Amino acid sequence: MAKLVREKTPMKEQPVGERTSNFDEVPYGYSEEEAIQEAKRCLRCKKAFCVGGCPVEIDIPGFIQHVAKGEFRQAARLLKEKNVLPAICGRVCPQEDQCEKVCVLSKKGEPVAIGRLERFVADWEAQRGMVEMPRKAEPTEKKVAVVGSGPAGLTVAGDLVQLGHEVTIFEALHKPGGVLVYGIPEFRLPKAIVAREVEYVEKLGAKVVTSFVVGNTCTVDELLQEFDAVFVGTGAGLPWFMGIPGENYNGIYSANEYLTRTNLMRAYLFPEYDTPIVRGKRVAVIGGGNVAMDSARTALRLGAEHSMIIYRRSKAEMPARVEEIVHAEEEGVEFELLTLPVMYHGVKGWVKEMECIRMQLGEPDASGRRRPVPVDGSNFRIEVDTVVVAIGQSPNPLVPATTPGLEVGKHGNIVVDSETGKTSKKGVFAGGDIATGAATVILAMGAGRVAARAMDEYIRTGKW
Repeated sequence: MAKLVREKTPMKEQPVGERTSNFDEVPYGYSEEEAIQEAKRCLRCKKAFCVGGCPVEIDIPGFIQHVAKGEFRQAARLLKEKNVLPAICGRVCPQEDQCEKVCVLSKKGEPVAIGRLERFVADWEAQRGMVEMPRKAEPTEKKVAVVGSGPAGLTVAGDLVQLGHEVTIFEALHKPGGVLVYGIPEFRLPKAIVAREVEYVEKLGAKVVTSFVVGNTCTVDELLQEFDAVFVGTGAGLPWFMGIPGENYNGIYSANEYLTRTNLMRAYLFPEYDTPIVRGKRVAVIGGGNVAMDSARTALRLGAEHSMIIYRRSKAEMPARVEEIVHAEEEGVEFELLTLPVMYHGVKGWVKEMECIRMQLGEPDASGRRRPVPVDGSNFRIEVDTVVVAIGQSPNPLVPATTPGLEVGKHGNIVVDSETGKTSKKGVFAGGDIATGAATVILAMGAGRVAARAMDEYIRTGKW
């Protein structure tokens, strides 16, 4: 019997001293030998809990077994039966809270590195130009409009094209990919990878139309006159602010704007890309999620001398992936924990100081995390010249506001049937962050898969 290996095969990374001076991807990925070594750790359980932990239902033991045998092409073929974006998922999905969390090996050590193996397989296939196209069903001559080219929209499009339907994706921005291109930095998800995955969906047969704002260029009702069904996957693009005094000073950004300028509009390549962005020396990022880590790490690469995370709870309550927190710490991001901003102070219209108050943790709240409680009289100031607010965002309001008969929840989300993605309006489906609020890439993809099945049935039967 093979010896049980308790730890994951390490993945090499860009040295800490080098990576804060560039936007190149930090992890290098596995070599063939490393991938095989890691894949051989898989126990190939008869009851594979990992599959149940995957929102898009990948045959995880199956593709890993192929990797263990060096059958990388077969692994890619099996992987892409369920996932049209494997190179993306392998990089940014929180496997530690999903498939890897329920891996049997995690009871006695570290789980199988499912995400790293997924990334390896996708990259191996692409680097060798061996991308295979799956067989598609006979054309149905039915037409579907997908609003938004983020992870939910791309999944819906990929699934429905393979089922024989004609799919057109309408994207408001000038490049497809949604949050994958505007929200996630180059050092975590290279834009060439996103472009490659989008190109795969296009090669499957989906048509992508950019710079087309549904709700402005045309409405959902107008799309329904031409298409048999519409899927809305416009994401969560409405940033939250705290509403505290001084928040309108120059130098205070939403994380959406800060990251969009840097990622999609390539501000970090100025003057090659003429996109202005404040290159602060003392940057404070408010929040404790992945977006906050992305913003703080971006600030370092833009030349910040001090990049700080300001978070009202302790490190244990941070919602960011452990990997992202570790990378931020390694790179020199400073953590001001149990700290809450209450006011900004400025000079001549520009932010100069952030006034904060210390917090202590009380009883757990609805999220299960201990509620932060202010400590009276603990106010203090931090010198800043740039602030990035990364405390969350709401669903994009444009489509709901321009679509009569579409039920919307109290937080601006489109109300859907969780088992089908159906909305209150006949022929209209929705999924991803527009329905749930800001969540993960893989959950949006899972919602897309659910909706695609229901859309196929509706298109073929006409039953709502």
